[in-house]
Amino acid sequence: RSLLAGFPVCPKVSAEFAAPRHCLFRWYREQRPAAGGEAAAGGDSPGWVEAAAAERVFTPSNALVGLRLKLRCTPGDGAQRYGPPREVESSGPVEAGPGACTFDPRHLYTKKVCGEGAVRAVSYNILADTYAQTEFSRTVLYPYCAPYALELDYRQNLLKKELVGYNADLVCLQEVDKSVFVDSLTPALEAFGLEGLFKIKEKQHEGLATFYRRDKFSLLSQHDIAFSEALLSDPLHKELSDKLAKYPLVQEKVLQRSSVLQVLVLQSTTDPSRKICVANTHLYWHPKGGNIRLIQIAVALSHIKHVARDLYPSIPVIFCGDFNSTPSSGTYSFINGGGIAEDHEDWVSNGEEERCNMPLSHPFKLLSACGEPAYTNYVGGFHGCLDYIFIDKNALEVEQVIPLPSHEEVTTHQALPSVSHPSDHIALVCDLKWK
Repeated sequence: RSLLAGFPVCPKVSAEFAAPRHCLFRWYREQRPAAGGEAAAGGDSPGWVEAAAAERVFTPSNALVGLRLKLRCTPGDGAQRYGPPREVESSGPVEAGPGACTFDPRHLYTKKVCGEGAVRAVSYNILADTYAQTEFSRTVLYPYCAPYALELDYRQNLLKKELVGYNADLVCLQEVDKSVFVDSLTPALEAFGLEGLFKIKEKQHEGLATFYRRDKFSLLSQHDIAFSEALLSDPLHKELSDKLAKYPLVQEKVLQRSSVLQVLVLQSTTDPSRKICVANTHLYWHPKGGNIRLIQIAVALSHIKHVARDLYPSIPVIFCGDFNSTPSSGTYSFINGGGIAEDHEDWVSNGEEERCNMPLSHPFKLLSACGEPAYTNYVGGFHGCLDYIFIDKNALEVEQVIPLPSHEEVTTHQALPSVSHPSDHIALVCDLKWK
């Protein structure tokens, strides 16, 4: 529905006995009405002119503003057999884009996919439509954001252009609506060489998505969990579960949450001895929920340990996500330092009656690859660093961190999201290499 000049249009293709990569695509643009205002020959229907594009993804130029587009797809298979073509016309015309976006300067650092032995990782909370489109969001959370810029179609245009321009090998996203994953992100990123997996949070209708570059990695195995379910039923967490049982109020809160963890084991396509464990999560959001987040991250780290130590002995870990925890929090110091004391103040983050003191530890040496930026989330009433890409510092090192947008860029339209930025968070992007 929403087509913007300068932004890629990525059709969703489903076919039987055919594959998108073997299909033929032809794009057309409407003919501009003649100067005399006469309709094109053939009555009222517009004439279509072939646009110079025969790829699945088409980026309309400024010259096409005001014109509708048409796509003709001829389904094909690997044996060069073709079926009857189908056509789809856009319901509205191409519109002018928003001008400069916050991610444009960042793309200057990511023009090409990074080379052998290096991995470009992205972690990004993309703001679920479920939360962006409520009356509360429009009036209380993001009153400074133009209503059209909160609409899903508009934000998806920006998001796809932003993600495609990072040329990443690994993309870990949070707050992904199921329909956004299926209808928007998968077709767009697939066209640019990325394969995606989705894990839903049952109660929220949104979840996590992790994409990996097909020609760099193949998927060996998947080990997703829901924290509450893992605590209840996986013997791996029995010790923690027993400790938690002594604090019924906290236990109940932890078990009510629908937070999930996505874990993939990937293998390098060029060097099969090289495997990597990629984890992605979104922890509980409440400002006073520090104790809940500590329990969640303890479950996450012991599950990752099971995968990256027991199932695949000593493979490196990349752990991305929206941890809803600033660098001064217990959760951050636990991840970073390998342990947390039972008298840490975060155990009483929600007052005495929800105190749950327990010492915790994990065996990893993790480092925040992008450091501790001033903020990764910038809304009207709050800004802070909540998102991280943690890496195994024994096995990986940081080659470059793609600079975040400047404070001027972030605040051009007061705060995020805005007409030039699709989320209330900022993507973290860095290049890593094996030691």
